Amino acid sequence: MKIVHLNRSDILGGAARAAYRLHGGLSKQGYDSSMFVSHKGSNDPSVKCFALPVDFLSRMRRALLRELIWRDFMRYKNSRRSGDVSFSDCRSEHGAALLRQLPHSEIIHLHWIAGFVDYRSFLARVPNHIPIVWTLHDMNPFTGGCHYTEDCRRFVESCGECPQLGSNKVRDLSRWIWKQKQKIFDQIDSERLHVVALCRWMAAEVKCSSLLGRFNVTIIANGLDTDLFSPRNRAVAREAFQIPENARVVLFVAHSIVDRRKGFTLLAEALAGMGGIDDLFLLSLGEGKPALKVEIPHLHLGYINNERMLSLVYSAADVFVIPSLQEAFGQTALESMACGTPVVGFDVGGIPDFVRHGKTGLLVPLRDVRELRAAIIELLQDPAKRDEMAAHCRRVAQKEYSYQVQVRRHVDLYETIRGEQVGQP
Repeated sequence: MKIVHLNRSDILGGAARAAYRLHGGLSKQGYDSSMFVSHKGSNDPSVKCFALPVDFLSRMRRALLRELIWRDFMRYKNSRRSGDVSFSDCRSEHGAALLRQLPHSEIIHLHWIAGFVDYRSFLARVPNHIPIVWTLHDMNPFTGGCHYTEDCRRFVESCGECPQLGSNKVRDLSRWIWKQKQKIFDQIDSERLHVVALCRWMAAEVKCSSLLGRFNVTIIANGLDTDLFSPRNRAVAREAFQIPENARVVLFVAHSIVDRRKGFTLLAEALAGMGGIDDLFLLSLGEGKPALKVEIPHLHLGYINNERMLSLVYSAADVFVIPSLQEAFGQTALESMACGTPVVGFDVGGIPDFVRHGKTGLLVPLRDVRELRAAIIELLQDPAKRDEMAAHCRRVAQKEYSYQVQVRRHVDLYETIRGEQVGQP
């Protein structure tokens, strides 16, 4: 059984790391797995990078497609809301060239493909005998362009009047993209495309979708290497980052710390009312420069991609906070749990699937800064409770979210889809 995973990158970003971990887990278990990407950041020979065709016709076609997509987006340059950075077309400048370079496969597994895979020239042309599995790392495959809908429910029907575009027109770019996706998905037999949702919330959203609602959905959470992500010596971790040993460390991690959806401003607001906590220290990780108006010690480490280094960061913290407004999964919170650091977050998306209130962390109502602050204070002031939660975090991560569990569930799905029993190589 030969599986090819398609993702825009192999290791850059949360979706990329999740896809690469699955690919690596399959390979470790002896399965024939490879990745096909647009941007390669690793030295892994099993990751194949798409090569831009350099002939004159291909270069002209690519330039025309790029210009067309750019012009469509520029119409909304002045109306888009500040902080809405993720909105993607279903078109790609690569067109049909990508399918021509695709490695031989018996199962195509799609991940985060925005800007890489052209829906029309790829999905409609994949040979009928090759099943497609699509893991949804966000909502973009079944919307008119946004990656997270926030409070908008227009994707349930047909998009249009898109709040993220600042549009009040029914026939806007979001409606056009939605219609293009509808034409393509309508051509695919319901048994050929199988959707993987990372959590219960995403599975429910897929079933509400007018685009993907008729396809089968399986819930399979992301996994990780629980030997790599494991508790490290806290004193050593703090010394490595020059964090005071007696500090009460609150950790925030996101790919982009300025992404409004990740909620850093809400965390900052919560911290602003915690003047009574001695030795409070904020540790943050991610691209961008965080705006923090609270006068507490703050160390921002920027973007770190090395997973062993990440385990040190998680181990240096007392509490990990994930104040996201929407999350397809919440991978950073799981990484924190695997390192024995309990989690505080909003009760949204995939977070409550593994952050079990009172066991592996504390959950509070969405956007409730007062409750978020109270939950952080509760854990910071109760070392015994933190220690109990830390042990439970580690058990849950090992038992339910190791890459071995993730691989087994995916292999079961692949075998079911292919309609035949494929044994362990």
